[in-house]
Amino acid sequence: MATVSTERDDARSTKPASMAVRLPPASFFLVSAIFHYLGPALAVLLFAHVAALGVMWLRIAAAATVFAIWRRPWRLAGNLDPGQRITLAALGVVLAGMNAMFYLAVARLPLGTASALEFLGPLGVAVARARGRARLWPLPAAVGVVLLTEPWLGRIDLLGVGFALGAAVCWAAYILLTQRVGDEVSGLRGLAVSMAVAGVVATAAVGVGSGATVFSHVDVGLVVFGIGLAILLPVVPFSLEMLALRRLTTAAFGTLMSLEPAIALLIGLVALHQVPGVAAIVGIAFVVAAGIGAERSGSRVPVEPAPVASACG
Repeated sequence: MATVSTERDDARSTKPASMAVRLPPASFFLVSAIFHYLGPALAVLLFAHVAALGVMWLRIAAAATVFAIWRRPWRLAGNLDPGQRITLAALGVVLAGMNAMFYLAVARLPLGTASALEFLGPLGVAVARARGRARLWPLPAAVGVVLLTEPWLGRIDLLGVGFALGAAVCWAAYILLTQRVGDEVSGLRGLAVSMAVAGVVATAAVGVGSGATVFSHVDVGLVVFGIGLAILLPVVPFSLEMLALRRLTTAAFGTLMSLEPAIALLIGLVALHQVPGVAAIVGIAFVVAAGIGAERSGSRVPVEPAPVASACG
């Protein structure tokens, strides 16, 4: 949602095109979105064995480990200036917070509802960058939120909604920080540095909160499962999204991102058998429409990533 740099002219240079260049950039995002919501769907199935924060920690810690082995972020860290280190560290904190809030939300709300509420974060970023009538797009989004939560039924889970809105705030910060990372640091090692920070933050948060309970339920089987989730879920979608961020225009990326609540609704239906009511379907449609409308008024000036020695990968 208004977070990307446009495609570089030099991508059409005489250098041999890599597989990433040959594939349509939209394919990176669509696969990323599917994997992104498969993670919470599988996490819901684990809640019977480990608490929501424990599943979040397992996923983030395993992802940080996989990224560390794969991209060796320490090779980049020594070549960063203080501002870049702060940006990458902040992104890591936001990643941990976003995952924690969203997992706590999906433990109490349907996946589609939690996703639509979380989507208010990138919608807010797009609206903040818009002008004139484009600033009216929060109105249909608000209608969508009301339809999703159905307060007239008197059974709204306020805590779950609060967690989802907290995830929305973190997602907005994630967008802004990811944009800066993409502008300042080329390659995926920057993301690996942020994932390492997220792993430390997640471990500390779980340890201070309910570490004894969470860690006592972790066995070899869960660790292996967590590593599998890390490879298939955080590593794959974050990496593909970073590639998409570099190649899609603002309008294209924002339009695709606006479809995420609908993708989450379908995954919740297929994987978790969460059958949405008519109000929920209409509510998600309102949120998606607001997202598509708002992002078309958002724009940014593309910035070339700054080279960081030879450690960038």
